[in-house]
Order: sequence, then C-alpha cells, then structure tokens
Amino acid sequence: MTKTALIVIDMINAYEHEDAEALIPSVRETLPAIRALIARARAAEIDLVYVNDNFGRWRSHHDEILDIALRGPHADLVEPIRPDDTSMFVVKARHSIFYQTPLEYLLAQRGVDRVVLCGQVTEQCVLYSALDAHIRHLRVAVAQDAVAHIDAELARAALRMMRRNMHAEVRPWRRLDLGEPARSGSAAREHPTGR
Repeated sequence: MTKTALIVIDMINAYEHEDAEALIPSVRETLPAIRALIARARAAEIDLVYVNDNFGRWRSHHDEILDIALRGPHADLVEPIRPDDTSMFVVKARHSIFYQTPLEYLLAQRGVDRVVLCGQVTEQCVLYSALDAHIRHLRVAVAQDAVAHIDAELARAALRMMRRNMHAEVRPWRRLDLGEPARSGSAAREHPTGR
C-alpha cells in the first residue's frame, strides 16, 4: 500500500535573496493552492514535511527561520501556510531536499514511498528534489499549480522534464491523490480555500 507525504519546499522565506522580486508574483499566484494542499494533508493526517533553506544562517533552527520570515516585508506569503505543531521540519542548505539532510531517513522511518511536491522554485529546487526522489525509488507527484517560478518558460520545461524523465505525476492540486481515506464529495467542495 502506498504511503504519501506532502513536501513543502522553501516556503518559509523572507524573500531577501537574488531573484526574489521575480519570484514573488508567482508565489502570490500559487499560494492558495499550496494552502489548500496543506489543509488537505492536515485534515487527512497525511505526513506533512516542510523542507526549507537555512539561507546561510548556520546557527538557526526552524523557529528562528519562521520568525525571521514572519518579521519580514512579505509575511503575508508565509503566515497562511506556516507549520503547525504536527508538521515536520527539515533544514537544507542546497537545492535538493535530500542533499545532506535527514529527509531520506525520515521518510523511510515513516514508511513513505510517494512524495507530493509543492513550493518553490519550480525550475530549481523542485526540479532537483524531484530528480533526487526519483533516483531513490520514491514515486513523485508535483502539484503543477502549487509550485512557484522565477522564469515561466524554464518552469514549463522543468515540469515537462519531471513528467517525462522522472515519470512524475504532474497535475493540478485538486487532481492529486494524497492518500486520504475514501470520502463523498469532491476535494473542491471539502477544501474551499483552494482556487
């Protein structure tokens, strides 16, 4: 039986980095879908893992990373999707969610064999993370309307690569199976926060 985890990539962000101004409009556009996916995972008690860059702050921990983002000028992009007490949090330093992080071990301990990716940046961290998940024999799904980009053309190419080269399931968030228990009604009716 497949067990799925929702992975939220780099969304706890103060947007003080290079290319932030190009990224922010896409984050605003995708935020409702990311929020809806997180709400679905929480409601169904699906494993929810935030994997986030430490932005070079080597003494920081997840509470500090969150606090810095919430004090920044773009707190409105963080507050709606902030981790809660049940969320897991992994700090990364490079593009891939797996590179020198404990994520692979964590997923194995939880019995996870499929990951659904959302967050940022489609043509960078999401792409490299999908590849690293694929080579670890995890099934990969990407919520195509819940990943933000810097360059729209490169993002479209990255989604094609994930679908073709990594056999990723690339679909809108409403059409992705998170492994919720069978229920009546559609995800759209049950999760009105999504647009």
